[in-house]
Amino acid sequence: MASKFGLAGGIPERRVRPIWDAIDSRQFKNALKLVTALLSKFPNSPYCLALKALILERMGKSEEALSLCLNAKEHLHKNDSVLMDDLTLSTLQIVFQRLDHLEMATSCYEYACGKFPSNLELMMGLFNCYVREYSFVKQQQTAIRMYKLVGEERFLLWAVCSIQLQVFCGNGGEKLLLLAEGLVKKHVASHSLHEPEALMVYISILEQQAKYGDALEILSGKLGSLLLVEVDKLRIQGRLLARVGDYAAAAIIFQKILELCPDDWECFLHYLGCLLEDDSNWCNRAITDPIHPPKFVECKISNLTDEVFDSRMSNASEFVQKLQGNTGNNFARCPYLANIEIERRKCLHGKGDDGKLMEALIQYFFGFGHLACFTSDVEMFLEVLTPDKKAELLGKLRESSASISAVPAKVLGQSITLFKIQELIGNMSKLTVVELEGSVVQMVEMYCKNLPLSKDLDSQESMHGEELLSLACNVLIQLYWRTRNVGYFVEAIMLLEFGLTIRRHVWQYKILLLHLYSHLGALSLAYEWFKSLDVKNILMETVSHHILPQMLVSPLWVDINNLLKDYLKFMDDHLRESADLTFLAYRHRNYSKVIEFVQFKERLQHSNQYLVARVEGPILQLKQNAVNIEEEEAVLESLKCGIHFVELSNEIGSKSLTFNEDLQSRPWWAPTSERNYLLGPYEGVSYYPRENSMTEREANVRSIIERKSLLPRMIYLSIQSASTSLKENLEVNGSVSDPKIPSELKILLERYAKMLGYSFTDAIEMVLGVSGGQKSFEVFGSDLIDWINFSVFLNAWNLSSHEIGLANGRCADSILEKYVSDKVSSMETLITSPWVDLPILVQLVTESLAWHGLVIQSCVRSCFPSGKKKKKTGFADQSCLSRIRDSVLSLCNTLEKVRKWLKEQINRPEDENMETLLSSLRKKEQIEGPGQVFQIIETFTSSIHDTELGERISQSLKSWSHVDVARKIVAGKCTVLSEFLRICDSKSKLFQALKQQIAQA
Repeated sequence: MASKFGLAGGIPERRVRPIWDAIDSRQFKNALKLVTALLSKFPNSPYCLALKALILERMGKSEEALSLCLNAKEHLHKNDSVLMDDLTLSTLQIVFQRLDHLEMATSCYEYACGKFPSNLELMMGLFNCYVREYSFVKQQQTAIRMYKLVGEERFLLWAVCSIQLQVFCGNGGEKLLLLAEGLVKKHVASHSLHEPEALMVYISILEQQAKYGDALEILSGKLGSLLLVEVDKLRIQGRLLARVGDYAAAAIIFQKILELCPDDWECFLHYLGCLLEDDSNWCNRAITDPIHPPKFVECKISNLTDEVFDSRMSNASEFVQKLQGNTGNNFARCPYLANIEIERRKCLHGKGDDGKLMEALIQYFFGFGHLACFTSDVEMFLEVLTPDKKAELLGKLRESSASISAVPAKVLGQSITLFKIQELIGNMSKLTVVELEGSVVQMVEMYCKNLPLSKDLDSQESMHGEELLSLACNVLIQLYWRTRNVGYFVEAIMLLEFGLTIRRHVWQYKILLLHLYSHLGALSLAYEWFKSLDVKNILMETVSHHILPQMLVSPLWVDINNLLKDYLKFMDDHLRESADLTFLAYRHRNYSKVIEFVQFKERLQHSNQYLVARVEGPILQLKQNAVNIEEEEAVLESLKCGIHFVELSNEIGSKSLTFNEDLQSRPWWAPTSERNYLLGPYEGVSYYPRENSMTEREANVRSIIERKSLLPRMIYLSIQSASTSLKENLEVNGSVSDPKIPSELKILLERYAKMLGYSFTDAIEMVLGVSGGQKSFEVFGSDLIDWINFSVFLNAWNLSSHEIGLANGRCADSILEKYVSDKVSSMETLITSPWVDLPILVQLVTESLAWHGLVIQSCVRSCFPSGKKKKKTGFADQSCLSRIRDSVLSLCNTLEKVRKWLKEQINRPEDENMETLLSSLRKKEQIEGPGQVFQIIETFTSSIHDTELGERISQSLKSWSHVDVARKIVAGKCTVLSEFLRICDSKSKLFQALKQQIAQA
């Protein structure tokens, strides 16, 4: 920044440079000392005040920094003799922005530009402010003023980009685009255009208005020479010709591109689309999801006659053969994939031959079957084939693989491809358990056998055959799902841990382990693997879905807090800093990036995960402080008593949500965060569609956020309702119950019931039916926690309204006690088993029971103000106290059952747990069931040859220990249980204290 110095506010550069040097080197105390000395000489200098504010903000003294900035702003406004230079204003802008008061920086620039309307530097600063605020209209107006002032092309394009952003991200329409076109056209007439990006903007404006002919005319004219790369120009020309409907001319253009770039697969699809007069590539172009590109090539069945269709397909085939001949051995995949696509189109048009399609796939396998991308390359083509034809193809691929190559690495790659194709086509559903075991044994033996191929590779490089362990893990989990034999599950964990011993950087192994440990209940280990992924930047958004949902319902509160904090910090920082990138793109005349950055920011801002995290953070605070009602009330006060979240709940229906998760990295058994096939019975299928209804997912997320957003306000109202009703009954300090509190709580309860699909009356009937034993907990379905929360808030409302009668006032106690008793008695007693029900139990204690505990604390506090025993005042006293006493006793009993079960699990001897865990894997001469893979690993690691495997792999294998893995699993599960026990202990301590306090009455 020092290079920008001149006479800022009249202060010589030599006096300022040491201060900036100290700031740049983070020597803030020294910088503060220097700027304080400078202020003694220039006490009213806005620049010096802004500079000191910047230093104080960096030192964490936000209030002092804001005060100084406001002082500097005041001096700028009241003293016309003060120089309003961009350095002073930009320094103020930095501080205001970091203090979340960007509007103040904008007002400074607006005032300065009003005073000096011809100062281009100040106007650029003002434009930057509007970029930061995403004020597209004001950006446009400011850019137009700059353009009129100096007539530079860049400012015209800043204005045009601002107009486009109004169209893309706002309510702008055709008239705005006409304005943008008119501005560019007028500039071209008087000044022409001088930059390639300017031409691209001009063409994009015409395209947005469907003026493809005009765009073609511009491109073929004098301005077209601005595009120096011929292929880039041809791509635009081909696209415009296709969109205008001149498919024949467009096909010729795309053919030229393919002759120059024969491995351009997208271009070939455009070429074929033009031959078939299919506009699928163009009409969906604007709505393509940049984070989730389409998996399959969309196409329409054209109305071409059979003769024309056959002729054009024949021309395409000839051209592809020519491309194959020209490319020779340069490993271009496109010309070979093109043959398959031609056969696929024929099949879709009812003129295909499955035999020819399979032959094209086999030919592609000959050339590229050893590549890791082969399966994803051909996935969409297999969709055309029937299940029987897919099985036939797999057989032919197996037959042909034996004669393709003798190079070990290629043979290995082809073998992996065959396993992946078998998984992809769903053929494994037809295999018996024994055949699946044979398949997984073959994979692991193949991996071990081929390890020597990787002995000279660096530890950061992918090893040959790495995918085999992921594939084997998938099969082992399917075996577990079919048989419910947990040995397969443990074996899958052992296999992946073994693989990570050899190479610690395999992303997919870590993702799989993360999910396996989560399902097993060792969530602390899952979180450790997530942290080892070293997730940064945008990956926080696209990868966090692997762990966030599980963590939110776990007792690992410290880890949840850190995860939410890191995620929200990334999102908030990116949303704050994306404007810097946008303005940088303006400065560097990269106008397509301007649009991209703003649209990406919009996508992140509407992220469903971001919204969930913003709601769950405060709810976590409420969970953590629920054992102390005063602290809870302080948290609620900081949340404005939940009013803001009720507003969010009201608005969620009109909010557009984006889903940015990388679902392709998820395991087959958990294709989305809402779905886990392992929780249900095996139904005879082995591969599951990853495509899930986005409408269904969005509706589910909206419902969750809508309900969660009501919680803070309902908790606040429940506490108040209990408190005011008891104060009125006991005539404490002459308090009178506020009728607005139960009235508002009832409104929210009605909304909550409606979200659960019931009327308020029916919901009450449902809750009372379950609490009375007439209905089972199964009627609550997957919304069990929401229903129990409803019963808690219903109980609090009843304290003041008495509409459902005192006899039913303890429905929440009954439901909590019954459910916990049933669940604890039915849950697995072995620490080695998956704990599917544990998250529900954790939620019950940390949410429903916690909110109920707050209501009881409020009642007790009202009965015993200032901790003193209240003199009994009659029947109302005894009735209220009796119900409170019964509730406290019930919760004490409920918590004691959970604590007893947890202690039994935690106190089991480690050796006993480990022996149980490993017993199914240690059977001698294992020929069926779990343990076969384990034996292969143990045999392999006991016969290591340093020279054959290389020093790095050999040393890694020597550190392998299945005992260490077993001990880690047991310790990981105990960590989760211990944290849960700690939470239960703190709540038990609270209720025991309340019990003693009531006993004194």
